[in-house]
Amino acid sequence: PSLLLHSKILSSLSLFNLAIATFLIRHPLITQQIYYYYIKMKFSSAISFLLVGTAAAFAPAPVSQRSSSALFMAEEGEIKPLRIGTRGSPLALAQAYETRRRLIENFPELEADGAIEICVMKTQGDMILDKSLMELGGKGLFTKELDTALLGDEVDICVHSMKDVPTWLPEGTVLPCNLPREDTNDAFITANGEIKKIADLPDNSVIGTASLRRQAQILAQNPTLKCVNFRGNVQTRLRKLDDGVVDATLLAIAGLKRMEMQDCATAVLDWDEMLPAVAQGAIGIQCRSDDERSLKYIDALNHMDTHICVNCERAFLEALDGNCKTPIAGQARIVDGKILFRGLIAMPDGSVKYETEKTGAIEDAVKIGKEAGEELKAQAGDKFFEMMVEMSPQQVLGQLTK
Repeated sequence: PSLLLHSKILSSLSLFNLAIATFLIRHPLITQQIYYYYIKMKFSSAISFLLVGTAAAFAPAPVSQRSSSALFMAEEGEIKPLRIGTRGSPLALAQAYETRRRLIENFPELEADGAIEICVMKTQGDMILDKSLMELGGKGLFTKELDTALLGDEVDICVHSMKDVPTWLPEGTVLPCNLPREDTNDAFITANGEIKKIADLPDNSVIGTASLRRQAQILAQNPTLKCVNFRGNVQTRLRKLDDGVVDATLLAIAGLKRMEMQDCATAVLDWDEMLPAVAQGAIGIQCRSDDERSLKYIDALNHMDTHICVNCERAFLEALDGNCKTPIAGQARIVDGKILFRGLIAMPDGSVKYETEKTGAIEDAVKIGKEAGEELKAQAGDKFFEMMVEMSPQQVLGQLTK
């Protein structure tokens, strides 16, 4: 933040507003926005924006942080910005700005100042980090607030990590677009950087993960390993690893690549060692079903191969009616003009595992995913899924949440 801005705020405001200025000095994102606004407009206008920004900072989620240039254009009536709704984590913002870049590449008119607005919101999953996703209610924790904003016309499109999106969408919304998919595999990260496989970890090693899918596949390889709940953004998890809280952790390599942090990975695990989550590595863009303007924009961004594979995987998940107490993995890829799918369900302790592999025509992708889910559901039997529903979070995790 500019020291010039700080001095002008501190020297020009009354004692009443001094407290607000101090708040902004401690919150550089808002201060940077004020600095830009200050250059463009009279100081009195900057103070008005200051008061609005401060009120928004204390308001409950969702929070919308708008670029000042977008406000100018909207006020002057020259352009209606395309509003992109996103979570505020570094990874979510990287995905939102990737979407913005692709929109500008395809529609040069969106390069104009204020044509695209990034609206940042906090979700329930972002705010409660001391409980496992299973205890909080599972799917939808990272999308509900964005859904509400979309249906309330607070944003025009929402950018999601597809593995966070439930298999059902709120009525009045569609998700017709997936950006080109990143590497879908999991990154294995160890404290010393020397152990490159889960099987090589010493007995009783502690692995940080909030994913039952990862836990089940880890314990299937070595039941002596201990998995502890590991929530927070990528940076938080890596810091905990550096602090010695755990011996190793796993993260999607796609997220690390999008933040240019792939060098943090000790190794990238193939499907045989760790089958990824349904839709892992894919970005999805959602809009209102009757919003022709937004549909025009995001339809142009859709990567069909990714869309086909993601739809296959989500059909698998939907057929299983999976919840966050059931470890489920599923991945599809297009090989030699055909779709190849692999799926897995397991007990949380890795003691029981059911797997399937199917191949077929690309146009049958959804059917293939659905049939794979129905096959595993039949193999496991009703008792398997009833047990998953009846188990408490602590029983499923095999430990108290940390």
